[in-house]
Amino acid sequence: MLKIFNTSVMNFLLQLKQRNHLLYWFGWFNMFGGLACIAGMYLDDKQLVGVSRWLKPMKFYLSVGLMVWTMGWLLHYLSNARKVRQYSGLIAFTMFFENGLILLQAFRATTSHFNIKTPTDTMIFNFMGIFILIFIITCILICIAFFRQKRFNISPSYVWGIRLGLLFFILFSLEGGMMLGLMRHTVGAADGTPGIPLFNWSKQYGDLRIAHFFGIHSLQLLPLAGYYIMKSKQQVFIAAAIYFIIVMVFMVQAFRGIPLFS
Repeated sequence: MLKIFNTSVMNFLLQLKQRNHLLYWFGWFNMFGGLACIAGMYLDDKQLVGVSRWLKPMKFYLSVGLMVWTMGWLLHYLSNARKVRQYSGLIAFTMFFENGLILLQAFRATTSHFNIKTPTDTMIFNFMGIFILIFIITCILICIAFFRQKRFNISPSYVWGIRLGLLFFILFSLEGGMMLGLMRHTVGAADGTPGIPLFNWSKQYGDLRIAHFFGIHSLQLLPLAGYYIMKSKQQVFIAAAIYFIIVMVFMVQAFRGIPLFS
């Protein structure tokens, strides 16, 4: 089983390199950034809000690396090569600086998100908002392109898995605006309460990052379901509706101040 998995991953990466050279290498850049942050967690014991200061940049680098590889794979199905190059460049540009600013704040031994304690922190947080806004607009344009394009050389279930995966990815990326309105991700207390290992989701209060996490990873899950499991677009719609309801339950639970595991 492990051999089959390794072979599948290698085949994916080899094909991805041919499909989108820029996002292939930028994905590796983020993956290595995440690994460097993991090393930092073991070599440096300084903490922020109760966890290693390298935990947040580690999660963002690894998550962005996965997202970048996914986008590189999916953009291959769009017929407009010029727009694909533009979308790829914007993804790499915005995420390079977004993660770079998160890493910078970790180096400065301070938080990155919702941090307006000093003029410098405020400026960095504002720049992060600008880059993420450009990124989301880019994703919206990609989603529109997938809905507008009528001819694909892949199955309808796969096409709709991609379309709905992109749509949910955008919707739950915008959930970040709710956290921005609260200036925190914890509901019922300030950020920094004890969290579950790795993810650091609050064990005592509601946490909006849970719905955010499962929502944005529909970018991978729904296309995979459309390719490997679902046999028609109707089945994809049903699976997507169930998934959406589950993620919305997580969001409502968080807004009520209830932790995922209570």
